[in-house]
Amino acid sequence: MAQHRTVMVAARVTPAEHAAWRAKAAAAGVSPSALLREAMARTHTWTASARAVERERTRQIARIGNNLNQLVRWANTHRTAAEAVSVIAHLVSFERALLRVARIAEEADDAR
Repeated sequence: MAQHRTVMVAARVTPAEHAAWRAKAAAAGVSPSALLREAMARTHTWTASARAVERERTRQIARIGNNLNQLVRWANTHRTAAEAVSVIAHLVSFERALLRVARIAEEADDAR
């Protein structure tokens, strides 16, 4: 047996937003209510703790990127030095490890 939709949800929007939603619904061939239900069903929401973890992860990746840029700049400045070869080898190793971590994080996000 189909459930009847009896609960109304109200949201304050500008006249321009309202017109845009109505236009999108018309273009999709659905009612504005159906459009909003579909959009909400596709929306991924974050808990406060998950948002904080993501923010910290982004900060850490930015710091790592800054450090890598400094190392690459140094290696490019000292290209002929034997130390540069060692640094570049470590950078390649580090890049591979970072890609593994990114892949694991992406898989964890997809699992949610």
